[in-house]
Amino acid sequence: MSKRDVDAYIAAQAEPQRGLLKEMRKIILEIEPGLKQVISYGIPAFKLDKEVVCGIAARKKGCSFYPFSASVLEALRADLKDFPQTKSALHFEKPLPKTLVRKLMNQRQVQIMVKAKRK
Repeated sequence: MSKRDVDAYIAAQAEPQRGLLKEMRKIILEIEPGLKQVISYGIPAFKLDKEVVCGIAARKKGCSFYPFSASVLEALRADLKDFPQTKSALHFEKPLPKTLVRKLMNQRQVQIMVKAKRK
């Protein structure tokens, strides 16, 4: 799966989800331009080496941001108190603030680095 597959996923969505996904992808890649775009678990995801840093998906109403680790959401609970969420996803109907996305991605990348050091 590649950037082309992510493009196809986004293009297949209705508005406003299509626009939300495009904006979120732009924000994610501005924060970490070296991430590889893939489809993981059926949704657009962004990988650093072999580990997924985050993913985004369309929902019936709005979109979701997936940090691919429930502990990321738990660690940033205070920052996320105004956003609806499940155990594994943050839901939004307008693009998430870039500073929040950066915090989420940084938290996940720290987890990835700690995991790599344990090997």
